[in-house]
Amino acid sequence: MKIIFLGTPQIAVKSLECLINKDDVEVVAVITQPDKPAGRGKHLCAPPIKQKAQEYNIPVYQPVSIRKDLELISILKELKPDFFVTFAFGQILSQEVIDIPKYGCINLHASLLPKYRGANPIQSAIINGEKKTGITTMLTELSLDTGPIVLQEEIELTDSMVTGDLCGIIAQRSPELIYKSLKGLKDGIIVPTPQDSNQATYTPKLKKEDGLIDWAESAQSIHNKVRGLKPWPEAFTYIKNTCIKITETKLNSEKIIKSGAVGEILCKIKDGILVQTGEDSIIVTRVQPACKKEQDAVSWYNGARLQEGEGFKGG
Repeated sequence: MKIIFLGTPQIAVKSLECLINKDDVEVVAVITQPDKPAGRGKHLCAPPIKQKAQEYNIPVYQPVSIRKDLELISILKELKPDFFVTFAFGQILSQEVIDIPKYGCINLHASLLPKYRGANPIQSAIINGEKKTGITTMLTELSLDTGPIVLQEEIELTDSMVTGDLCGIIAQRSPELIYKSLKGLKDGIIVPTPQDSNQATYTPKLKKEDGLIDWAESAQSIHNKVRGLKPWPEAFTYIKNTCIKITETKLNSEKIIKSGAVGEILCKIKDGILVQTGEDSIIVTRVQPACKKEQDAVSWYNGARLQEGEGFKGG
């Protein structure tokens, strides 16, 4: 099978490498986003997918917009691929591009479609307190994540899992699902199933300001938000008019009984600091004050010199 792989971030690297090392697959080209400045020096940095492709001497193309790059489209047509495989590519394909491969364009989407179509399915599943999510391979259509489903695999979510953890699981499980999808379609064993659009939900692109905690929400909702926004953009709040990131929380499973105003820091306990929410209280275990390193919440509390009744504000 002649494959052209379209992807950009680290989460897709294992899938590319898996296909490269399959005896019945030939990855003839890789398409990824342009290099971007990163770090304090703002030096240009190649996407992880480009770095992996270069290890295997695979041609790499980095269009600003694949839909408008007529020269690249011509090159892709000349390569006569059997499949395109897209995984977190970051650009929308045109119908002309979708129609290039012989058997179609397979996309790996990080949810159990038709649930969580859109830009942030991984974060949204955790933020919304789902007990399970998954990965889906689908045939690409022009509309957003609407194509027929090829294969799916469920992933259980624990109450302590953060987005970074889930990304790691998805990165590990996606390669074989993609390969099985390609084989099944080429051999005619798999018949894609249309999605039920009546069951569809959508997830918008996240912004930094989405991390602001509303302490009037329930402890469970805040805990889910902190988990879902780690490592980016991270949940944050304010104390004494200064921003502070809340990087880790625990539910008050021991039901320590105290109460106060919403956002009030009720007391210091062994695992962290107890904070009042709109429903129950929550244990904040790790924080990152502005311009400082992440630290355990007790150490921060001991040095913060807070007055009784002070607390976090936001939302």
